Amino acid sequence: MSLLDNKDIIEEKIIKNLKNVFDPEIPVNIYDLGLIYGFDFEEKGNYLHCNVLMTLTSPACPVAESLVEQVKYVTLAVDEVDEAKVNLTFKPPWSKDLMSEEGREIMEASGAVI
Repeated sequence: MSLLDNKDIIEEKIIKNLKNVFDPEIPVNIYDLGLIYGFDFEEKGNYLHCNVLMTLTSPACPVAESLVEQVKYVTLAVDEVDEAKVNLTFKPPWSKDLMSEEGREIMEASGAVI
């Protein structure tokens, strides 16, 4: 049995954890904010490696390092994941169009402007 047989379940667990990570200046979690572009899994022997592709709201984000560390930490908190790497990209650049409907509603309700 491959570790990737449960890829969808593992992704769901990672997403659940990512929904607990927030940019301190924005009242929406980084997943619903649209900062996570995707996951790539690789099986190496009996170990599962997860690469997370993410962006920031701005290349000059003052909390970039801590957000990347938090993403790595919550990804590794999923039992099935043995190693995690976070890759930052700015292509495409983040825009509010990447936000989930839930994220937009939270922003609207909080009166926050991006």
